[in-house]
Amino acid sequence: MSDWLLSLLPDYGLWLLAVGTFLSCLAVPAPASLLMLAGGGFAATGDFTLWQAMAAALLGAVAGDQTGFALGRFGGARFVARLERGRRRAAMVARGRELLTRGGLPAVFFSRWLVSPAGPWVNLAAGAMGHGWARFTTAGIAGELVWVGLYTGMGHVFVGNLTAAEDLIGSALGLVGGVAAMVLAGLWLRAALRHRG
Repeated sequence: MSDWLLSLLPDYGLWLLAVGTFLSCLAVPAPASLLMLAGGGFAATGDFTLWQAMAAALLGAVAGDQTGFALGRFGGARFVARLERGRRRAAMVARGRELLTRGGLPAVFFSRWLVSPAGPWVNLAAGAMGHGWARFTTAGIAGELVWVGLYTGMGHVFVGNLTAAEDLIGSALGLVGGVAAMVLAGLWLRAALRHRG
């Protein structure tokens, strides 16, 4: 499927970027990150400009986030309960709720790019849990700017080798996640020692 979508990019580039990121933010399996890498590469070769590729990907992502939030908000507990009938989806919705409960709005920001598989479920949970729309939107757009900037920017830089760009981003995100986990573990340990002493 990825090869077929990439073959459409020269003809339908900006629309395809927007639709790909939109669907990805609704938990539809679309290779949005790969499309953004390719979009950055096509921008480097002059098929369209980098800012256009970034804007199309960002608009699609924000529209997807807003749709997920609205489904959670207006569909309410009934809609979420219907989604939770499947075991896998129930686990993902629970993960989205857990991230929001523990992390609040930073969970929205980080679920756009660092733990992106949880993003659609965080959107849904944020709407269903009654989080404020303006704060959700601000955190979501900030996170989507990082996601879109990383992938389209790397595609632009590594125009000839998208696999190397994807590997580099994966390694960098793994490093950031590892450092964040170490910092959180250290803070937890320090708090536990203070509480004990």
